[in-house]
Amino acid sequence: MGIVEEAHNVRVLGTGGKTIVLAHGFGTDQSVWKHLVPHLLNDYRVILFDNMGSGPTNPDYFDFDRYTTLEGYAYDLLAILEELQVQSCIYVGHSVSGIIGVLASISRPDLFSKLVLLAASPRYLNDVDYYGGFEQDELDQLFDAMKSNYKAWCSGFAPLAVGGDMDSIAVQEFSRTLFNMRPDIALSVAQTIFQSDFRDVLGLVSVPCHILQSSKDLAVPVVVPEYLHRNITSDTIVEVMPSDGHLPQLSSPDIVIPVLLRHISHDIVA
Repeated sequence: MGIVEEAHNVRVLGTGGKTIVLAHGFGTDQSVWKHLVPHLLNDYRVILFDNMGSGPTNPDYFDFDRYTTLEGYAYDLLAILEELQVQSCIYVGHSVSGIIGVLASISRPDLFSKLVLLAASPRYLNDVDYYGGFEQDELDQLFDAMKSNYKAWCSGFAPLAVGGDMDSIAVQEFSRTLFNMRPDIALSVAQTIFQSDFRDVLGLVSVPCHILQSSKDLAVPVVVPEYLHRNITSDTIVEVMPSDGHLPQLSSPDIVIPVLLRHISHDIVA
């Protein structure tokens, strides 16, 4: 196993001819795909990995300067694909990893046959003529809560993000992976994500994009996928699912997994 593979806990599963890469969002790790992976193993070579800073990665490898922008994560993704000698892949990116995939595809469009973007947002802050879902003071309060008592913040944030009560398995699972992050790293990653703005690069995307979204999501308003659809210049398709929460592949797998499989296997028809 190469250095990059080891650092990101890369796993390669399945026996299919096509390669699919599954990339997780903030506060989770590759286990968030546990309901999807079994459906892929016969038809795809499945690549799973952990973003640097997530709980299972070595916190000593986290470079606070490198990861002040999402480009650092995009370079990591390209390094993983290079080390595994991937020529082309279907990329499924959840939340922030949707935009990480967008950035990587702009740099190396030849490596991506399509992007499947689940609950992705180019900007979380509201702006003139743009609704991202958050005001700056709301984000400042979120960051302050993370600083003051990270464990308490995790307990409060997990049910809000997932869209369920603390007794649900999905909330418990997200609480676990969220709490596994080192608090200072979690704060740094959250600040990088929530203060980011990648609206200006959407016109550079040349890879087909399948944009999937829960109808109710604390982090990403339902108008955001329509914004992506209008501003990404490559072929795009949007599907809003009757699911709640920001991690629907974990909380509503019966709804979301069939939709993901359909978009993974079917191309956009003009």
